[in-house]
Amino acid sequence: MHFAVWAPNSEQVSVIGEFNDWSREADRLEPRGSSGIFEGVVRAARPRQMYKYRIRSRSAGYEVDKADPVGFRQETPPGTASVVWDLAYDWHDAPWMERRGPRLARDAPVSVYEVHLGSWRRVPEEGNRSLTYREAAERLVDYVRDLGASHVEFLPLAEHPFYGSWGYETTGFFAPTSRYGDPQGLMHLIDTLHGAGIGAILDWVPAHFPSDGHALSFFDGTHLYEHADPRRGWHPDWHTMLFNYGRNEVRSFLASSATFWLDRYHFDGLRVDGVASMLYLDYSRRPGEWIPNEQGGRENLEAIRFLRWLNEVVYGSFPGVETIAEESTAWPAVSRPTTAGGLGFGYKWDMGWMHDTLEYFRVDPLFRRYHQNELTFRMVYAFTENFLLPLSHDEVVYGKGSLLDRMPGDLWQKYANLRLLLAYQFAQPGKKLLFMGSEFGQWREWNHDESLDWHLATEPPHAGIARWTRALNRLYRAEPALHELDCEPAGFEWIDQSDHAQSVLTFLRRGRSPGRSVLAVFNFTPVPRAPYRVGVPDAGSWSLLANSDASDFGGSGAGTHAAVLTEPVAWHGRPQSVSLELPPLGALFLRSPG
Repeated sequence: MHFAVWAPNSEQVSVIGEFNDWSREADRLEPRGSSGIFEGVVRAARPRQMYKYRIRSRSAGYEVDKADPVGFRQETPPGTASVVWDLAYDWHDAPWMERRGPRLARDAPVSVYEVHLGSWRRVPEEGNRSLTYREAAERLVDYVRDLGASHVEFLPLAEHPFYGSWGYETTGFFAPTSRYGDPQGLMHLIDTLHGAGIGAILDWVPAHFPSDGHALSFFDGTHLYEHADPRRGWHPDWHTMLFNYGRNEVRSFLASSATFWLDRYHFDGLRVDGVASMLYLDYSRRPGEWIPNEQGGRENLEAIRFLRWLNEVVYGSFPGVETIAEESTAWPAVSRPTTAGGLGFGYKWDMGWMHDTLEYFRVDPLFRRYHQNELTFRMVYAFTENFLLPLSHDEVVYGKGSLLDRMPGDLWQKYANLRLLLAYQFAQPGKKLLFMGSEFGQWREWNHDESLDWHLATEPPHAGIARWTRALNRLYRAEPALHELDCEPAGFEWIDQSDHAQSVLTFLRRGRSPGRSVLAVFNFTPVPRAPYRVGVPDAGSWSLLANSDASDFGGSGAGTHAAVLTEPVAWHGRPQSVSLELPPLGALFLRSPG
């Protein structure tokens, strides 16, 4: 086995492990010139054996055992050793890999199901343990296929010592967590998803890393991966270390990690966590707690250059994949090409939409007339980026409650409001993401130590929400007007955004084919509204595609049925109009004639 590690401040580096009884003298590594890399061959080492690097620093008195920063597997926490591993696997997803590009394209019906693998489903008969990668392959694939989502996005699967970090405090940037099995188990899971026509996206964390002594921090007696000055090298919120993006070796390490997951594990995309924290030197810091850049500004110029280069590397090496930025500010051109001055991401999470929409839905319907701008403001900026609309894990933790629980009103109104929220998400321009449990209306806030409350999924109101989610995914996929122009202004047209008094919104979604459109109508109050006249662009019969208040979804059964004929009554600035029955706290989708 060949071992190599970057530790330029080291006086001596040895491989210690099961193959040499953890001897610090048996297998010393030799420096490769002045590169700072120590390397060597250990003939006794075999796959599945544990090892670490014993580093004796030039800094007086500093000697430490470190896990391999580029190790392919780590010991299951709380163990901290690396494991010699062969990544050979016989893939069966060539057809998917050849045609996967269009599945995440701007004109595709991208609907992402976000999953924390350790708590999606557990095995109560065996101590409430999590599913393994291989067990999840059998269950998750069938479920997601039935749900109708196009992709699964996994919360970080790289090894992490603290389970409660959900994977966001990474120590194994090349090692899938051993909590759920071996690397081939994860490959099998992704292979099975691909065989079912479902894509896989990995949540990847290049913004920070934990200060655990066995990992990257103070690696060789110097701040090798992180900045030495805590004003640049320490995150005050997360109490973690920040990468030094000005160092060539650090940039290479992170880009190698990103491409490793795409290459060896066939992931179809990377959701890049914490981009905002990378971009700003004063992120979450008070005056005096940060250092301006060489131009005197707050922008992290080194991180900007890294992100642009990273995206160029990813897109240049893996055609058909996408990178998705979790970026919560108004930083311009996040999802625009680097050649046009952008950061080069394929998509950006629309955190503003998530915040404004959920704040609106918290409001008692009696007072929503005063808050309609929280829904309509998004269209001011909706096409400045290629947006993905997230209802993510961040919205169902830390006392926020589940999506269902935070809806106002009595039980019936809570269920209706959640169906209405999901309808509004799927009608808006932009790709979709929904965190596990929300698709059937889990009552409890998400708990990473417990399984989802699957027993609820069979109870009538929750089963209705699940059927509605499946119906929305089918509708989104079947109607080009709802996805082809998700990222282009031509795909959206207001009919009326000004009916504050009745809390009604109406708009059109359009596809590339001229004349074919979908009318979306939303009543955000529990009061049925009939007749309600809406101006439309095309004369003829507008057919009903979906009604969130249909009895099959747990609704009252109110609302327009089948189809409606236009009348030559000018309305909303259009010569034709239709008279609708709007269900309480309901959404209607109608397709244009022809």
